[in-house]
Amino acid sequence: MAAIIAITNQKGGVGKTTTAVNLAACLAALRQNVLLIDLDPQGNATMGCGVDKHTVPATSYDVLLGEATLTEALQWVEKAQMQLLPANGDLTAAEVNLLEKDNAPDRLRVALAPVVWNFDVILIDCPPALNMLTVNALTAAQSVLIPVQCEYYALEGLSALLDTIEKVRKSTNPDLRVEGLVRTMFDPRNRLANDVSAQIVAHFGEAVFETLIPRNVRLAEAPSYGLPIIYYDDTSRGAQSYRELAKEVRKRLRRPAAAMDNGAGA
Repeated sequence: MAAIIAITNQKGGVGKTTTAVNLAACLAALRQNVLLIDLDPQGNATMGCGVDKHTVPATSYDVLLGEATLTEALQWVEKAQMQLLPANGDLTAAEVNLLEKDNAPDRLRVALAPVVWNFDVILIDCPPALNMLTVNALTAAQSVLIPVQCEYYALEGLSALLDTIEKVRKSTNPDLRVEGLVRTMFDPRNRLANDVSAQIVAHFGEAVFETLIPRNVRLAEAPSYGLPIIYYDDTSRGAQSYRELAKEVRKRLRRPAAAMDNGAGA
């Protein structure tokens, strides 16, 4: 049965989609059977995988609204050898339309049920907002991976996200846990980045992944070519970092998760 991980942070610009796309590709390179779900109306994860969000016949919107099955909407990403559930601007209407549906927070979990045994890992790229799309992701997921930028406002909003996770636990998904926090856009030459990184570790402890994702020009360039970083420049620091993160994630998925929430609850 697949490990289902929601990648989320309502603060934009923290490397959420970059992490979703590149972690998915690196896990696939480790011979994991991977599904990446784009649940962001911007469709950046879709474009970052080299799939044209404007021409796909069905998207995550159609799946959530019951107009297509998940299997019907999947796109095969040949280069990365993984499956993608694409998204585009149609998802902007999902917030309103989902409220008219029965069991609105549970739509994604129900859609995933027939395919969870087909994958090793399912990653969900959430929108940068705590809305019904994010609630669907958190309801469907087993755990949450939180990218955190190593800059001044890094911890801003994290308490709100953790409160939302707790509310989802109480309402729709009691087993939801924090998989871990990933420090992104790290520049070791920057004193503030080092200070913020240390604060994150001090506050969240073992919940923080050891791997640091650096600021890296090649990593920033890769999406414009529709390629995960390991297929754009596998020698770059960004590629090396996401390969290491994928190994960490795979290792965590193979061990009991009790320690995860202990750190996140600090």
